[in-house]
Amino acid sequence: MNIAIGLLIIAIGAFCQSSSYVPINKIKSWSWESYWMVQGVFAWLVFPFLGLLLAIPPGHSLAELFAGVKALDVGMTMLFGVLWGVGGLTFGLSMRYLGVALGQSISLGTCAGLGTILAPVMLNVFYPEAHHLEKLTAAVLIGVVVTLVGIAIIGMAGSMKSRSLSEQEKKSAVKDFNFPKGIAIALLAGFMSGCFNVGLEFGSSIHFEESADMFKTLPATFLVTLGGFLTNAVYCFYQNSKNHTWKDYRKSEVWGNNLLFCMLAGILWYSQFFGLALGKGFLTESPVLTTFAFCILMALNVVFSNVWGIILKEWKGCSAKTIAVLVAGLVVLIVSSFLPQLLE
Repeated sequence: MNIAIGLLIIAIGAFCQSSSYVPINKIKSWSWESYWMVQGVFAWLVFPFLGLLLAIPPGHSLAELFAGVKALDVGMTMLFGVLWGVGGLTFGLSMRYLGVALGQSISLGTCAGLGTILAPVMLNVFYPEAHHLEKLTAAVLIGVVVTLVGIAIIGMAGSMKSRSLSEQEKKSAVKDFNFPKGIAIALLAGFMSGCFNVGLEFGSSIHFEESADMFKTLPATFLVTLGGFLTNAVYCFYQNSKNHTWKDYRKSEVWGNNLLFCMLAGILWYSQFFGLALGKGFLTESPVLTTFAFCILMALNVVFSNVWGIILKEWKGCSAKTIAVLVAGLVVLIVSSFLPQLLE
């Protein structure tokens, strides 16, 4: 029963994340770098910090939390957050050129596989005595492979879409659609985004023993998103200077609307990792699913992002064959979410 609850919570978080880019369509008169920066304040600072506070039991303090852990773990957690920030930047660009559905599918699929495998590998480099590679059981590896197969099928559907639609139809579905450029950016985004899970693993010791299991990942989550915020802030402010868009922040007539939708986008985005932390708290009886949880989250993100892609008519005009291939890929991803538990 606990496992079912944990998977349900992760699924809810995935649905929220996949919905987080919908409010951005309601933002008015701001350039990409301006709204990306403001929503990032909520997504990577405000809400992760509020989540962090939940992990501090009564009688303890924030300073006490970080005083009792290794500086190496804190530093590596933030470093991989900075690297993940590069993935976050290119992630947004992948959706610009491929749309919400295909952009998230390729990026998150790559992130799911690499993030799951890279975390134990990197930890084993620094802490070989802990035998982190033992987490990569046959069930976990098979789950990753099946997830990547599902992503490949969805990528095939995207390629079929690219070939079958006219340039006008592509632009009507996704304004800046560019399949070759989008695929290259999406793969880079996925590779760098996988660093998020590596950061979470390095920060897994940053918690109080008295904290509930469902909150123990939240301090590491904050450190990773803090690192990512720094990367994004540098780039967005550079773009503000380069494109002379500092004036966006002075448009008082749209601040109320834009702040509301940036905040909504931020809390929806953060919900995925808040849900991941809560969900893993219910998966402790299954070490395989605990290791595979990040991959499950990314796979479900892809499923729900394609649901939004259909709702937003990004697949409008595609043939029945293309839609069938897309649905087949989604089914494979859903199966991959619980396959490791069946093989355990």
